[in-house]
Amino acid sequence: MSFPILTVVTFLPIVGALWILFIDKRKEEKIKQIALITAIGSFVMSLPLFFKFNLATHEFQFREMVPWIKEFGISYHVGIDGISLFLFLLTSFLTCIAILASWTIKERVKEYMIAMLVLTTGMLGVFISLDLFLFYVFWELMLIPMYLIIGIWGGPRRIYATIKFFIYTMAGSVLMLLAILAIHTLYYRETGEHTFDLLTLYNLDIPMRTQFWLFLAFFFAFAIKVPMFPFHTWLPDAHVEAPTAGSVILAGVLLKMGTYGFVRFSLPFFPYASHQFVPIISWLAVIGIIYGALVAMVQEDLKKLIAYSSVSHLGFVMLGIFVFNIQGLEGSILQMVNHGLSTGGLFLLVGMIYERRHTRMIGDFGGLAKQIPVFTVFFMIVTFSSIGLPGLNGFVGEFLVLLGTFKTNVLYATLATTGVILSACYMLWMFQRVMFNKLSNKKNRDMADLNRREWAIILPIVMLIFFIGIYPKPIISRLDVSVNHLLSQVDAKYKKTVNRLKIAEEKLVLKGDPLWK
Repeated sequence: MSFPILTVVTFLPIVGALWILFIDKRKEEKIKQIALITAIGSFVMSLPLFFKFNLATHEFQFREMVPWIKEFGISYHVGIDGISLFLFLLTSFLTCIAILASWTIKERVKEYMIAMLVLTTGMLGVFISLDLFLFYVFWELMLIPMYLIIGIWGGPRRIYATIKFFIYTMAGSVLMLLAILAIHTLYYRETGEHTFDLLTLYNLDIPMRTQFWLFLAFFFAFAIKVPMFPFHTWLPDAHVEAPTAGSVILAGVLLKMGTYGFVRFSLPFFPYASHQFVPIISWLAVIGIIYGALVAMVQEDLKKLIAYSSVSHLGFVMLGIFVFNIQGLEGSILQMVNHGLSTGGLFLLVGMIYERRHTRMIGDFGGLAKQIPVFTVFFMIVTFSSIGLPGLNGFVGEFLVLLGTFKTNVLYATLATTGVILSACYMLWMFQRVMFNKLSNKKNRDMADLNRREWAIILPIVMLIFFIGIYPKPIISRLDVSVNHLLSQVDAKYKKTVNRLKIAEEKLVLKGDPLWK
């Protein structure tokens, strides 16, 4: 396509934000409509990416490249492959849903919608950047509006949650910036040329020892964003204090930037280090799966329960990434999308019930199934999706991850399977306490069922949950070539490093100086 579709989709929300900037803040309804139209327009324009995507090539598609800062080899270089395609589409889709869910925002509506649209551009840009400098710009751009969304429109402890979120994220970002500069310097020393181009830097042969340090720098940045155990402590506070749309975007998109970073950068740049860190990362992932599930089980706040379930579910994603086979990696990428739909749906439903009762405590509910039957049906479907019930989207991703893990390590797979059982325990117990039992609280007797706006919010998510669960082929077929190429690329570079080590060891042995000394 000659049309710069990625640029238009990515920067259209910024155009909408600038439009809103010149509108009187008292015209709140018009501001909301412009924000929603802009988000829908961005999503609709992103759909050709799915239908025109070439399944036969691993090359990045819809590429655009314009020199930016020539002296340092920085360019505006964007493109998309099977790995980033669905995360890009998920972002544009959830933005529409999040803005529609923000219709109940009453304070500083103008500033809120501008923040949401700027955040959207930052998130979309991360998934299409093929220049490390550009990637870092988009990575940092999304931090500021999310900081404002939680800090201004959040709950009572929003300042504490926002500062914690900012400190954790910035600490990881600084380390990642140092690693990016180190990669750039290594390439310059080897070739005498400046570049931040991702596809060019993929060919860089990074020394083994350097790989370990650079891997650790990227690891802390991405592990905090996921968040992996034990870097997860900022997440429950941020989720609990964020407004509903903030929680949806945080769970649906921002957390996936960490897992995407591991796939896009850590594996191809540092294949040897990635293999060496497999036991540590796998154990942290397994601990996160079980720990997140056990902590979720004792939560009384619905939002905090869902937040800890995210820690558990994203443990599956991390486990699948580092098994280095196609089933595990495809399952992880699919599970990134599935988690965005199911957990985003849960946060939306909790937000709807909070608007009616102004409480999220499980003990304040009970017997709601008779009062709000339509809501109950949707809540049940999304809950089953989160559990991984066959026929719904969550099952496909978890099955592929566990299948890939069983191929490489039965112990990890067996321990991770307990997370599936625990997930069913805490989610079904939560659903039973909220929707069934006796309707003892008088405040619950007058609750209204879903209105038309809420139908429009939750119905598209439920439709996608069923579609992916029943027929995942359109997604998996677009992942196949890109994932196969990535794995072969990582495997070739890993074997090259191992062979060099063997040759070095043989030379030392011939000299009578064994490597172990």
